Amino acid sequence: MRFYTQEHRFYAGVDLHTRTLHLCILDHTGAVVYDRNLPCRPDAFLQAVAPFRDGLVVGAECMFAWYWLADLCAQEGIAFVLGHALYMKAIHGGKAKNDKIDAGKIARLLRGGTFPLAYAYPKGMRETRDLLRRRTYLVRKRAELLTHLQILNSQYNLAPFSKKLSYAANRAEMDIAERFTDPSVRKSAAVDLALVDRLDELIAEVESYLTRTAQVDDVQTYHRLRTIPGVGKVLALVLLYELHDVHRFDTAGQFLSYARLVRCAHESAGKRLGSGGHKIGNAHLRWAFAEAACLFLRGSERARHWKQKQEKKHGSAKVLGILAARLARAVYHMLRKEEAFDEERFWSGHSTPSPTPTRPTRQAAAKGQAQQGAAPTDSTKPAAARGSRQRERATVR
Repeated sequence: MRFYTQEHRFYAGVDLHTRTLHLCILDHTGAVVYDRNLPCRPDAFLQAVAPFRDGLVVGAECMFAWYWLADLCAQEGIAFVLGHALYMKAIHGGKAKNDKIDAGKIARLLRGGTFPLAYAYPKGMRETRDLLRRRTYLVRKRAELLTHLQILNSQYNLAPFSKKLSYAANRAEMDIAERFTDPSVRKSAAVDLALVDRLDELIAEVESYLTRTAQVDDVQTYHRLRTIPGVGKVLALVLLYELHDVHRFDTAGQFLSYARLVRCAHESAGKRLGSGGHKIGNAHLRWAFAEAACLFLRGSERARHWKQKQEKKHGSAKVLGILAARLARAVYHMLRKEEAFDEERFWSGHSTPSPTPTRPTRQAAAKGQAQQGAAPTDSTKPAAARGSRQRERATVR
């Protein structure tokens, strides 16, 4: 967790909503100098903060309506910080809660250096990132419709589909709706098929638009991500726009934590109390690396061989998580160093261990020492000779 610790003359806490916002401004001593409810309009906000512009910082909680406020502050040269919604428990844990109280708490968190930071994604690439997330939403809805067709088929105990439903040619060839005798069920299947066909068109249009425009922003990083076996155009775009700038992560561990690829332990008094933080991080980046791990297994023979060995120890599901974390670590370093993906280097730290040398038998060791003219040691002498010598030592003692 990172906190905003810079000092300012004035600290503005904004409790932001769709149509209204509550603005609370504190001076450096903690005194309230402005506290009022305002409409969500740029002119109203700028007019309210005008007397406090010199040395002002504005803080708001990360919710769906923060884009315009961040862009306005950037345009006007006002410092703006975004608060992590799940970390700002001081706002949600009070006995009484309203807009005025929340805005005051945000301002006091800013002043006290305990304001938890979230990443304010900059304007320009943010719009393409949101479109990519919308594309993911459409793909998942399409998968839900195909799953519903499978459910309908199973509900009436019909023969399994002979081909995959994900391909439009297969769906047209099998005439899926006519498999069902009841008119209502047939209509339900026809609606699903029509939605899937339309979603196919929309997804193709979105992907075509994204592949044409994404290279304008960061073509070098895009092509470096494409060097990972199995990562195609769209998945490379998702990775590119979700991580944005790899240099905002100081270590690979921070990047893995942001991508939800590490398990954060909860400990107290030397005892482990489980793990947490499952909802903190970038869910879209977590999905992207999970998808990249599956595609990497398809495109790499060495990855499939590694998976077969690791499954015996960890299980199939955990192995995919381990591979996704390793891919994320490799992506972090290759983008920091501005290099392409090198599979040999990727596997260099996880190569198959050389076979352990077998220990020579006592007879072989004795024979080897005899050939060299050396006297046999106690460990290479016959058992009877060793036993007699041990008895002699015991007698002397």
